[in-house]
This record gives sequence, structure tokens and C-alpha cells, in this order.
Amino acid sequence: MTLQKPSDKEEEYFARKEYERLKALAEEQAKQEAEKERKERQALHYMHCPKCGGDLVEIAYREVHIDKCTSCAGIWLDAGELETILETEDNSLVKRILKVFQ
Repeated sequence: MTLQKPSDKEEEYFARKEYERLKALAEEQAKQEAEKERKERQALHYMHCPKCGGDLVEIAYREVHIDKCTSCAGIWLDAGELETILETEDNSLVKRILKVFQ
């Protein structure tokens, strides 16, 4: 029994399959590295003031938990919190001021 040399098309097919496998593996590794880096950044910055780096504490205001800096007294809102505050406010000066940020 003699072995035949693979044809050019067979070699091309297997080379393409190997390339696709390596490309998928590299993409998965890049995705895992990006997720790891995101988690590390979050651990460093979670509940720290973006302005001065001080610790943030949560303060309950109506139905919203507002983050307040213990160092510079800055107030920070998460996504959707401003809208929630505006919905619960009546026609007051606070509502008119907060509409500027919408």
C-alpha cells in the first residue's frame, strides 16, 4: 500500500481550516483578555469619584440611590437615575434645573 501525496486543493483546504481555527482561537483569547482588563479596571475604579478619586457613598433620594463623594461632595448619577428623579418631581425649580441635563 502506497500513500499518495495530498493534492493542492486538499492542502489548501486544510491550511484554510487551520487558519480559521487559529483565528477563532486568537479572537477568543482577545475577548477573554479584554474582559479580564475590564474587570481589573472596574475593581480599581468602582465606587471612586471620577473627579478626585475619593470614596463614593450611596445616598437614597426618593427611589434613586445617588453616589456622593466623601472628599469633594460631588454628586454622581448612574444611567437612568436623572430621568427617575424628574418623573418623581413636581413642577419645581429642581425639575427645571435638571431638565438642562437631559
